[in-house]
Amino acid sequence: MKTNTKTLEFKIERIIQATPEEAFNGWLNPEIQGTPWNAAEKFILDPKVDGLFFWTLNQTSHYGRFTEFVKSSRMVHTWMSPKTLGQESIVTLTFQKQGENTLMTLIHSNLPDHELAKGHEKGWNYFMEIYREQFGNGSHKKYNWEEAHPEKK
Repeated sequence: MKTNTKTLEFKIERIIQATPEEAFNGWLNPEIQGTPWNAAEKFILDPKVDGLFFWTLNQTSHYGRFTEFVKSSRMVHTWMSPKTLGQESIVTLTFQKQGENTLMTLIHSNLPDHELAKGHEKGWNYFMEIYREQFGNGSHKKYNWEEAHPEKK
């Protein structure tokens, strides 16, 4: 017998001062602040269909599998962390040209309706705002590992 489980979905949007291609490629670049890969203490990133990712932040593991790529416009991957309570959720990112800029939309769906899972909304807003700032003058700021990770010096 299948029971209906209520799930959560969060939608976060930012205008990125870059082309869709620059914004798309930048999101997969671990050297650009605002991406989960940049914030990671450890990470594995294989950005292709069926490629896996793993990263830790504050000793919390996050992992998943890329399921779709449409060059410069869309990527989809699964997402699991302790805050998904063992449930696989879905992250969809789209990059849509909007004048000289790009509307970047992140939708995190299929999250369990639980207080822990609700933290993803705050987390994604945090990442997306930092990422948007990297393109504030039309090109991302120079990344400096030592400044981003002073404890690693």
